[in-house]
Amino acid sequence: MKKLIGNDWDKILAPAFESEQYQQLHSFLRQEYATKRIFPDMYHIFTAFKLTSFADTKVVILGQDPYHNPGQANGMSFSVMPGTKLPPSLINIYQELTDDVGAVPVKHGYLKAWADQGVLLLNAVLTVPYGHANGHQGKGWELVTDQAIKALSHRGGVVFILWGAFAQKKIPLIDLQKNAVIKSAHPSPLSANHGFFGSRPFSRCNQALVNMGETPIDWQLPLQVNPEDIA
Repeated sequence: MKKLIGNDWDKILAPAFESEQYQQLHSFLRQEYATKRIFPDMYHIFTAFKLTSFADTKVVILGQDPYHNPGQANGMSFSVMPGTKLPPSLINIYQELTDDVGAVPVKHGYLKAWADQGVLLLNAVLTVPYGHANGHQGKGWELVTDQAIKALSHRGGVVFILWGAFAQKKIPLIDLQKNAVIKSAHPSPLSANHGFFGSRPFSRCNQALVNMGETPIDWQLPLQVNPEDIA
């Protein structure tokens, strides 16, 4: 069994990792990383899975693919490295976070504190070429991430936060009898005023967790990121 992640996800995702399609993806990525600027760096491709094990996952926040500009992507959906300018979508997420649960605004965009509590910050596609959003869509990552969604759905007791039409296309993979889905418009500036602001995803998520007998998430991020906390 391939040990690409180092926790229980390796076993859960083994059917995908051992498939011919994944071997083709691996060969494609080797060429891409050798000849282009690809984000995140290859050591952070599986960060979301490494930080939040299958057994510990209580919430999934699903993104499309990583940020495609330098210094941003770190393997967690919507998260950026400390010291990086906040992307517009994350600024809007923070505004809703404050309006929803009263979280004190922070100046960094590093979301590891959520991952440490069982929030799987998953992108449907785990790599992207510089400046080319969705440039690796359809290359094979969906096999892996769909497998993760289906496995969590089968286990049950998970809250899936799905922002925008792309994420909501994954609803057929989710057993709605065993899990909760919270959906709204995407936090992007193009759509945030059309159903994201005021959707209260964070408090609704915590209520769903409580209803399922789980501990709610403390959505307050640390005001500063200590260097030793960077994955």
